[in-house]
Amino acid sequence: MYRYKILIVDDDRLLQNSLRTILFEKYETLIAGSGEEALRLLKKNPVDLVLLDIRLPGIDGIETLQQIKALNLDLLVIMMTAYEDIKTVITSMKIGAYDYLVKPLEVEIFELAIEKTLENLRLKKEVEELRRAYRKKFNIENIVGESEGFKKVLEFADKVAKGYDTTVLIEGESGVGKEVIARLIHYRSVRFDKPFVGINCGAISKELLESELFGYEKGAFTGGLHEGKKGKIEMADSGTLLLDEVSELHPSAQVNLLRFLEEREFYPVGGTQKKKVDVRVIAATNKSLAAQVQAGTFREDLYYRLNVAQVVIPALLARKADIIPLTEFFMHKFNEKFSKNFRGIVPEARKMMVQYPWRGNIRELKNAVERVILMEDGEQVEPAHLAFLAFPYRAAQQQEEPGIKIPPEGIQLDDLIKRLIVQALELSGANKSRAAKLLGISRPTLIYRIEKHGIEVTGKIGTTA
Repeated sequence: MYRYKILIVDDDRLLQNSLRTILFEKYETLIAGSGEEALRLLKKNPVDLVLLDIRLPGIDGIETLQQIKALNLDLLVIMMTAYEDIKTVITSMKIGAYDYLVKPLEVEIFELAIEKTLENLRLKKEVEELRRAYRKKFNIENIVGESEGFKKVLEFADKVAKGYDTTVLIEGESGVGKEVIARLIHYRSVRFDKPFVGINCGAISKELLESELFGYEKGAFTGGLHEGKKGKIEMADSGTLLLDEVSELHPSAQVNLLRFLEEREFYPVGGTQKKKVDVRVIAATNKSLAAQVQAGTFREDLYYRLNVAQVVIPALLARKADIIPLTEFFMHKFNEKFSKNFRGIVPEARKMMVQYPWRGNIRELKNAVERVILMEDGEQVEPAHLAFLAFPYRAAQQQEEPGIKIPPEGIQLDDLIKRLIVQALELSGANKSRAAKLLGISRPTLIYRIEKHGIEVTGKIGTTA
């Protein structure tokens, strides 16, 4: 059975021993006599709960709490103080302390506070495990992206997921992964175990769209189900509703959707009684809604209702650092599906993959990799395997002479090597192992050359240290 580990931070040796004696039977304990010692222990040991005295030698409890939260924002901390200093207690709670206790400590109150705090931790861990299981079940775990642009999208998804019912607008070209980000927001939110319901607003006729959204009562129209039908909004109750291609909404549906977003209530088609639901709305579109408003095809008031939190997912052409990682991810996936054994991509094929425009974005890339793995054999993806792609890149390639030409005035070999290393780091998204593969050298050799040429990798690639 798992024993929770508790760190006691107090400079009073008598209190240290007393608390350790009280906790010994149920929990593992660590002792620190100062904030500095506590921080050293936390860097080396996984801890579930910290009991932190406010008055400590050296850095005080408030500063220690701030540094603990910088190390691990989710670590639970109970403050202890010999003085009922409300101002200090309020400060600690604002920083992120879970609870506080006033000295002298009463054993029953102390034990109850520990049990309550650790029960909260247990429930949080159970919820996170359940959320992880849902993400795995619906293929949300394996999101591949190393470019700065896509990392910002993931950061946005994490932040907006914390809002309970914040409406989200996701814009981006077809195939960039708008639905994946919508699902990511859903499965990282408190609604993760509730329905995720999507509707493609551009794939349903304007006559049927409102009944698909809002449902209809029995007898509402000829050809409908005798008992009526729930709409997508009602089906998503307590969960998330994705309005895909929301820019294609018919004007009458725009009016009704606006009313729903304002009131969170709606009338089914043919109905006389309002229905109320609790749902987060995520809208996605491959067009700029702001431009649609300017063109007069989308309601401005609805645009502002949808555009509470907005993110634009960059096209794959603007995320070149993601192309090879995505290719390798799909390659391994289709290896399993088709019982193949592709292990890598030769440098010329990598170059072709990175320079290809991928107008269909990730969807086109995935389809291309699936075709290669299904149709070809071997262990490496070769340039010949990509011959089916319509390369606008090929014409430019034919105009270039292969190899590196030395100009009459000569070249500086060290400068050329440095430029090649910088290019490899840019193509690999600053991943040293992939950059070394691109250059045909070992990773230690690459690191040696990076240091030799003063290339700063942690900042903007290509700057000198």
